Amino acid sequence: MDRHTTKQRRHNMQAVKNKDSKIEIMLRHALYQKGYRYRKNYRKITGSPDIVFTKEKIAIFCDSEFWHGYDWENRKQDIKSRRDFWIPKIERNIKRDWEVTASLEAEGYVVLRFWGKRIKNELNNVVREIEQAIITKRSLN
Repeated sequence: MDRHTTKQRRHNMQAVKNKDSKIEIMLRHALYQKGYRYRKNYRKITGSPDIVFTKEKIAIFCDSEFWHGYDWENRKQDIKSRRDFWIPKIERNIKRDWEVTASLEAEGYVVLRFWGKRIKNELNNVVREIEQAIITKRSLN
């Protein structure tokens, strides 16, 4: 049984953003403060990554736990209403994430994916990981 009424659930789902989410803004702000410049929601490459370093060919995705299936085998049991809709939808998202990653890697991009909870709880570690990828790519050029 859903914890919310149909009206509450509808309101919640309409508020979901596909860009400029809190986790994206938090990560972008931290990178900008460190002096890094990037493209956001870059539509010229597959998957429109949340953050792209075009010269270094680094694509970064900030994945929310629900929409991208964090710990999916355990979490899908938590879905109580409209399982016939939500389970296939999230599984398609997971499959698409794999396809986008493979496509970008085939184009020579380094793809970094971070879960929202990790960005919130370990922002400095996430930024360090991105910095290391940038340094590595710059040293190869």
